[in-house]
This record gives sequence, C-alpha cells and structure tokens, in this order.
Amino acid sequence: MGRKGVLLRWTKQLIPTLREVPLEAEIASHQLMLRAGMIRRLGAGLYTFLPLGFRALKKVEAIVRQEMDRAGALEVLMPALHPREIWDRTGRYDVLSEVMFKIEDRQGRHLVLGPTHEEIITDLVSREINSYRQLPRNFYQIQTKFRDEIRPRFGLMRAKEFIMKDAYSFDVDWDAAEKSYQAMYEAYQRIFARCGLRTRVVEADTGAMGGKSSHEFMVLAESGEDGLVECGPCGYAANLERAEGVTRGETVFEDADRENELVDTPNMRTIEEVSGFLKSPPARLIKTLIYRADEKPVAVLVPGDRDVNELKVARALGCRKLELADDATIEEATGAPVGFAGPVGLDLPLYADKKLRGYRGAITGANQADRHIVHVDLERDVRISEFHDLTYARNGDGCPRCDGTLVEKRGIEVGHVFKLGTKYSEQLGALYLDPEGKQQPAVMGCYGIGVSRTLQAVIEQRHDKDGIIWPISIAPYAVEVLMINAQDAETRRVAEQITETLEKQGVEVLMDDRDERPGVKFKDADLVGVPIRVGIGERSLAKGAVELKIRGQSDKAKEVPLDQAVAEIQGAIRQLYEELNASA
Repeated sequence: MGRKGVLLRWTKQLIPTLREVPLEAEIASHQLMLRAGMIRRLGAGLYTFLPLGFRALKKVEAIVRQEMDRAGALEVLMPALHPREIWDRTGRYDVLSEVMFKIEDRQGRHLVLGPTHEEIITDLVSREINSYRQLPRNFYQIQTKFRDEIRPRFGLMRAKEFIMKDAYSFDVDWDAAEKSYQAMYEAYQRIFARCGLRTRVVEADTGAMGGKSSHEFMVLAESGEDGLVECGPCGYAANLERAEGVTRGETVFEDADRENELVDTPNMRTIEEVSGFLKSPPARLIKTLIYRADEKPVAVLVPGDRDVNELKVARALGCRKLELADDATIEEATGAPVGFAGPVGLDLPLYADKKLRGYRGAITGANQADRHIVHVDLERDVRISEFHDLTYARNGDGCPRCDGTLVEKRGIEVGHVFKLGTKYSEQLGALYLDPEGKQQPAVMGCYGIGVSRTLQAVIEQRHDKDGIIWPISIAPYAVEVLMINAQDAETRRVAEQITETLEKQGVEVLMDDRDERPGVKFKDADLVGVPIRVGIGERSLAKGAVELKIRGQSDKAKEVPLDQAVAEIQGAIRQLYEELNASA
C-alpha cells in the first residue's frame, strides 16, 4: 500500500498554528503566514520557511520555471557573492551602495551579496557569446537575493533576503529585443494567472536599472506599499513614480492682471504658513526648491499643493546624482534664508512642472527674508528654462492619454520587466560580430519576479476572516482528510483508505489525524486553507457518506456517498483547475 501517507499525517508534520494575531504582523497576509505555521521570523527581514510554506513556495517556483522554459529561456545559476570590481565597472556600486550587503574576505578583497544580477550575466555573455548566430538568448535563474532594506516590514513583502526569478535577454537589435520583451510579458501574465492572482500591468520608472522603459505587474490591495493610478476609459495605468497627471487649461487666480508686488510674511516659510497668512489656497503658491544636479545648483518649480517626484526631475535633467541643496547653497543661490526662494529674478536654470503652464496671479518666495511676491505671472515675470512633468500624479488628475480622469489605487509589485538597451553590454563588453563582421553591443532586457513575495501576495488577495483560500495550483496540499474523532477505529480506517487511494492517484493529501476537538481541527483547516476538505466522522459514516467542502465557496459541507468519495474529490480538483484557467 505504499508509504501509507506517513509523511502526510498532521501529527508527523510541523504545522504550529496560532490563535492570536502576532504583534509583529501588520497586514493580513503576514498575519496568516505566521498563524498558519508557514514561516517564522529569525530577525528583521529574515524568515524561515516551515514545511507548509516551503511546499507552497516550491509550487510557485515550478510554475515560474515551466513558463520560463516554455518561453525559451535557459536556466542558469549565478553566484550570490560578487566581486566589487564588476559593480564598479558599471558605476552601480555607488548607485546601489545603500542597499548592498558588503563584506571582505581574508585576503582583503571587497565583495557584495547580490541584490540583482545584470552585471554578472552580462559578464558571462561577454565571454561566451561573440556572434549574431548565437543570438537571441535569454537566461534565467531562481535564486536568493539580498538587499539591506532600511525598514523591513510586512513579512516577505519587504525582506532583506528573498527568493527572486531574474531573467536577461540578449538580442541583435531593438526589433528583436522587442520580441523578447513581449515573450516575457506574456509569460508573466500566464505565471500570475496560474498562481491565482489578478494583476494590473502598469507603466513604471526604470530607476537604478536604467534602460528605455519598463512595466510592473501589480496585485491590487489596500495594504500595498506601491501607489498607482489608472484611467477606466482608455486603460492607461502607471505607478506613482512614473504616472503623469494633467491639468487642462490655464490656471488663473484673482487679480491675475495686476503687477506683482512684495508682501511681508514674517517667519512664514512653509506652504501651509504662507497660504494661511495670505488667505490663499496652497495651489496658488509656487514651491521653489533648490537642488544640486550633478553638483550644479538648479531650481525646480511645482504647484504648492504638489510633491516633487525626484525620479522625474533626475530623468528630465539627465543627471546621475540629484539631491536637495544644503542651507549654505540655498542662501548663496537666492540671497535669502531657507524658505523664501522664488523664481522671479533667480539666476539659476529653472525647471517647472507642466501644471504651472499658464499660472497667473500666483504667489512665490521673494528671495528676501520674510517676504513673498503676489500676482506673479509665470510667462510675464519668470524665464523658465524648460517645462517637464515633475510631480506625482494623484486621484482626480486628468489622464495623459484621453479625456478621462485618473483614479488612485494601492498595489503590491510582484513582477517588473525592463527594456535595458545597451547600457550594460557596452560597459561590460557583451559584443557580437554582425553579418558584416562589425562589433555591435547586444540589446538587453531584464525581467524579475519576486517569488517569495508572490506567494504572500496570493494570500493578501485570497483570504477571508477565517484564513487562507489557496488556489489549487499552489496550495501546499490539494486535499485535507480530517478525522473528526481520531480515536474511532472506523473513522481512522476510512480516512487512511481514502488518503492512500488519492496518494496513488498522484493527489497531495494532508491527513489530520490529531487527537483534538473537532472545532480546533475545523478552525485549523480554514486557517491553513487547503482547497478541498474531506470530513470523516461517525455521524456521516453511519449514513455511508463523508463530508466534502471547497474552501471559500460555501459555508456548508455536502455529504457524498463513501463509494463515490474519491471520484467526487477528483472531480472537485478538476473543477478548481477549470475555474482557475477560466479566470486566467
């Protein structure tokens, strides 16, 4: 009879469920992973996977691996430990320095624990590929990454050590690279659908990765750390780092035609203080912020009720390093203390947010202590160097693609795909000979999935007040056979028989054989969230039946004849897969 399910008995497992919500857990998915005995915390941002969690994690990995192989990617495994020199060659040692774990070996050589692997794979390709005949190629790995998060939180969502699938494509030109990108994009859609996730694909900033453009795959959730906006009419969606919200028409305030004039604003430095003192809405004020862009001072102008998006500013200015100027630089540039900077007469390059176009009757700092200027007309009074989108989009902004309105939502990033271009191949020598014998840099793409984060995102999206509702595809077990009274001989015999039969048919079964009260077992079953529960007890057996319940579909179990139980269970498994495929 095989192994008789010894390894699949609850009493032989380690499933330390918790009744109380752990104090360390802030969001539902983190709470449930701890309460269901899937993970345990070792330290800030460091977690051990227990057997249930590890089984589910391996299911996610298997789906990722199947779809990457299907898309033609080749699996490799690269070192997690990298020599610093390769990061210096691309300049990213400094760019990512704050999130890198850095160590030194006994010979005094500097190493880092890999936060990502663009440099490593490009170095490999530079040594192994040298002809257009060897392209295209796409390499991927599923491996541990390390990032020194300043504030690890939400369990696996923002951890210092995590499991990631990263892939890297190499092509002869942009047209070919676009095809590789599309193949990965479609593979990601299949992966997340098979994991039971409803995702939203949004335009995203390329950040420290660099490159031409990128998309994020987001799981919508109120607990999400990432903001996004979307437009219902046209489908435009972007994360807040990338999104552009527009205002339509000129913004004209009262007395807009008057000449500008100085007003006293004693000790009024902030937008809130000045707007309150002058009895004007914050939107009427123009913030003037002094930055150092690659060490050169510049002024950035945005509406007073908006926040500067520094990623957009850096991209617009084309600078590698952007930071707010210190007090001494501000005073030297404006001739005034911090808090009174304004664009009128300011001898600096002035970069203004697009929403300031047509601003008339505005209020700005006067570049004098305790004074502001009212009735400012940007076109008349200020010489703007360039207009760009420099602020965060928000709820109610106009859509940049149509006449619709943007709606702000929260989400969890589970995947990110980038069109990298030739940034890394040029720096690290990933060159190939074209048909004319000329050297060309390979055009790259990179594609990441947070595997461990995806696992928790599934729970964040699929749970109720009682516990986890696993999709059949990644559930640690497909079926739980629950003995209502483990001391009853007939109950135990039937439970073991059904378990062994299902096992032989390739079904993964967890048999709850604990000598516990039925209420405890039922609560644990809902908490752990195995999709199909088979309840076996003296009452149902007296009718020649067992009880079958699909997690999350009904509060009540249905009785099925004992001689049809295995067929009913198999039918329920097929039904769950069909429903998952249909929703995909």
